Amino acid sequence: MASCISLSSSIPLAASSFLPSFPKTHRVSRVKKPNRPNIPIVSCKSGKNDHEQNPATRRDLLIGLGGLYGATSLSDPFAYANPIAPPDITQCELVPLPSESDPSNCCPPTSTKIKNFEFPSASTPMRIRPAAHLIDKASLAKYAKAIALMKSLPDDDPRSFKSQANVHCAYCDGAYHQAGFPDLELQIHFSWLFFPWHRAYLYYFERILGKLIDDPTFALPFWNWDAPAGMQMPAILLTPNHHFMTPFATRITNLRHCKWCPVPRSLLSFFGKPYRAGDDPSPGMGTIETTPHTQIHIWTGDPNQTKGENMGNFYSAGRDPIFYCHHSNVDRMWDLWKKIPGGKRKDIEDTDWLNSEFLFWDENKELVRVKVKDTLDTKKLRYGFQDVPIPWLKTKATPKLTRQEKSRRSAKKSVVLTPISAFPVVLDKVISVEVSRPKKSRSATEKEDEDEVLVIEGIEYEENQLIKFDVLVNDEPDSPGGPDKSEFAGSFVNVPHKHAKKSKTTMVLGITGLLEDLEAEGDDTLVVTLVPRSAGDSVTVANVKIEFVAD
Repeated sequence: MASCISLSSSIPLAASSFLPSFPKTHRVSRVKKPNRPNIPIVSCKSGKNDHEQNPATRRDLLIGLGGLYGATSLSDPFAYANPIAPPDITQCELVPLPSESDPSNCCPPTSTKIKNFEFPSASTPMRIRPAAHLIDKASLAKYAKAIALMKSLPDDDPRSFKSQANVHCAYCDGAYHQAGFPDLELQIHFSWLFFPWHRAYLYYFERILGKLIDDPTFALPFWNWDAPAGMQMPAILLTPNHHFMTPFATRITNLRHCKWCPVPRSLLSFFGKPYRAGDDPSPGMGTIETTPHTQIHIWTGDPNQTKGENMGNFYSAGRDPIFYCHHSNVDRMWDLWKKIPGGKRKDIEDTDWLNSEFLFWDENKELVRVKVKDTLDTKKLRYGFQDVPIPWLKTKATPKLTRQEKSRRSAKKSVVLTPISAFPVVLDKVISVEVSRPKKSRSATEKEDEDEVLVIEGIEYEENQLIKFDVLVNDEPDSPGGPDKSEFAGSFVNVPHKHAKKSKTTMVLGITGLLEDLEAEGDDTLVVTLVPRSAGDSVTVANVKIEFVAD
């Protein structure tokens, strides 16, 4: 990006501090949760600077993919058998959008005739999604033609580029309400619906493009931002071809400063918090959604636009062709996550997740009801991904300093700690707090059964603001490290939404592997540092604590 964001911090921070890292958050909406009978808690069963020289580490990616350090509570005090139902799209609400040039409507076409999803025949040709930086001329020509044809369709055609972009806008910016709960917005981000909804969305977007060029093998390219070779903005999105270019043509050219990316062990930390019918929207993001997904949205938005359009604001993100390349790689993360050896990586078994439903327009202009359980197997959906190197699997993060070096430095200077009793605190400066651990020096079996997590409670902020702060453990507050260092635990990030309202949420970060890297497993306490990167003066944190949760 061409501009840097001013930081609400009393220490000098590098401009690259706003580049993507890996947090994990959840939010609570302004809507009060409906009264419910006393229901027992039900366990949710699942179930330097140049990446050519310094590629993303395995831990960086595991932070994002919810893997090595990811963890979250697997129980929900409001859990009951009630999956999210598809919205009544004929009741799509005209919502006020931020753009002055397009202020009111992102509702796609409607219909009352709905058919149920059916898997394609096993004889259907496989669609193999290519890495965007490796795409050949023939495939690029097909993609250009398909996008051109999609953009040439009338706006009221549900297969048109505008209509397809509006599908995303309607589901993410409050145009739909939960079936049976008219006072609750339906939101497909910030919960366990994030991965399956976007997979189904791209599935039909891809099929529409293939049908338009009469090619059943057509596949969307994926932006391979999790590897050094693919971090540069795909050339296909930098050409003057107007079918690929966003109206807001400012583009970043290289993500080499990004310390990428993905993958955790525990389940719901990867997928996000449970979200059931009648729940407040946005209960909590999983690791990939918060970063790299969210930070790439911000970073590829145009800083010259008031609201970061297109990619930097959810209402307009689907209007940029890069959205689909970006989300194709997000979808690939889900596919990779289940294939990585070790850990407990499988899809959620909770029937409320499996039976949650969405509506999409297909290549034949028919409205289709899709269940989450329809999205789990890419082979059955007849698509896959080109094999490319995954460098972060074999690269390990390193501590910024050895324990001996830290001890010598701490003897010469004392860290100013904020006592827990002083919380809640405003993040208008770097905050460090000493946090007690309920248990230390755990066995391998204990670590396998329970993950140690760092909980940042009561994060309150304005939903329509660009928010980011980093979380570090046993680091030096006056010179905090970045995602390539073991002390880095994650980041809280918020992409602006349409609502000018307060949101309150909690962030959960798995730290079992982090403590192993730092040789801090025998410590009674940890020093947790919160580093504001954007709009820290408008963020309040209520508490910081450590817990253990069952995997």
